[in-house]
Amino acid sequence: MAAPEVMEWFLREVLPLEAILMQYLRHNWRDESDIEDLLHDVYVRVYEAALTQIPEKTKPFVFTTARNLLISRVRSRQIVPIEAVADLDALDIAIDAPGPDRSVIARDELRRLSEAVDRLPPHCRDVVILRRIQGLSRGEIASRLGLTEGTVSVYLTEGMYALADLLHGERSKP
Repeated sequence: MAAPEVMEWFLREVLPLEAILMQYLRHNWRDESDIEDLLHDVYVRVYEAALTQIPEKTKPFVFTTARNLLISRVRSRQIVPIEAVADLDALDIAIDAPGPDRSVIARDELRRLSEAVDRLPPHCRDVVILRRIQGLSRGEIASRLGLTEGTVSVYLTEGMYALADLLHGERSKP
């Protein structure tokens, strides 16, 4: 791969990820004085790999590179600082664990869901939270809220359809 082409890709695709990459590094590495060096090392590894072949999916590649660098740093230390890992199992960091991009997507989806639940009519919101989040039965909800089980079912159905409308912009009635 030609260096100018890689540099163009790097400036266009990798550098815009810097803020979220810094956040990821700060979250996963407690020694603030190392963060700039870690960022630089991630950039070097990503750029050098791209000289061979530019990855199809930049963001997952950058964050996998960052994760691997952090793992390498933790393993290479003779004494693992307690700030670097919450528990010793983290030294065997699971490859199947969701990557940072999936975590960001999940947090965004959770935020959207929370906002949608907040926008439900109060009677539906209460029933949806008690049933779907707290796991109470319809009978327990009816008793707690002073409603009949039939009313709880109606509110739950209305709430779920309203959530679908709010999240997906269309009603998906059977």
